[in-house]
Amino acid sequence: MVEDSNKMIVVPMDGSKNSLKSLDYISLIFGPKHKLKTILFYVLPRLPRILLEESKKDRKTPVNLEALESRHVEMAERLLKLAKESLLDRGFTEKTVDAVFRRIEVGIAQDIVHWSEKKRADAIIITARGRSRLEAFFIGDTAAKVLEYSKICPVWMMKGSVKKRHVLLAVDNSENALRAVDHAGFMLSGTDVNVTIFHSKRDLRRFIPKAVLDEFPEVEKFWRYKAGEKIVPFMQKAKDKLLAAGFDDKRIAVKVVDGSHQPADDILSEARNSDAGTIFMGLRGYSAVQDYKMGSVARKVLDQALDMTVCFVP
Repeated sequence: MVEDSNKMIVVPMDGSKNSLKSLDYISLIFGPKHKLKTILFYVLPRLPRILLEESKKDRKTPVNLEALESRHVEMAERLLKLAKESLLDRGFTEKTVDAVFRRIEVGIAQDIVHWSEKKRADAIIITARGRSRLEAFFIGDTAAKVLEYSKICPVWMMKGSVKKRHVLLAVDNSENALRAVDHAGFMLSGTDVNVTIFHSKRDLRRFIPKAVLDEFPEVEKFWRYKAGEKIVPFMQKAKDKLLAAGFDDKRIAVKVVDGSHQPADDILSEARNSDAGTIFMGLRGYSAVQDYKMGSVARKVLDQALDMTVCFVP
């Protein structure tokens, strides 16, 4: 079996209960015995411009702002300490968990991505929501920006509470999809999770109206045959990558289905039916149609996922 390699993940924290769910997820998937370095990361935002401008007019304001910022720093340090203790209580060690506090340089999302890529992190795990009464600063937009700015580092987006360990690899015939398989193989090697390599064949109705297709059933039958034939080598390549990463053949399932008109629905349906809590997929691919910088299928999967982690590989 291939030796389990050291990995490093960055976990942005904001003090909300939602952001702490990422710690539950790390414990669920990896556990304390896995060769994993976890970096708990907090970015201190800038004060609102109106306060900075007002400080130039009122002599008392600068003093108040200094006290405010000092209190915020104390809160950030306390939050990081509590988060770290949460992992230590689960059996993680001081050697495998670090807490990093940074003052904002460009923007929260940009700083998270820049620091992670500079340190050659293997992944960023971030919750999709996070605003709390403790003045947390992550909202859905920030998580989305992390995904947008990350050109190298894969981003694992958590939606809700993930309780299931099974993993679904959504694969098509794109190189981006195979990079996602490589990433999954590397990150999950050494764990005992089970994986399903999944492909939903494109429905011909995406190109030809159903009313027309109904008159030519033999065409649709031929299309499904050829679509299935074309994906076979990619599915085998995906499985070979997992085997090379050290996965036991018994923990790998391969499934190809006749897709519906909506590939994202097929992926989510399979994830739910197979009790998968994590979906890996390429950020682009699975469709020639792309929605801005994220593939349209990837965007729909992320929007509709519930109590799942969706891992996107650039």
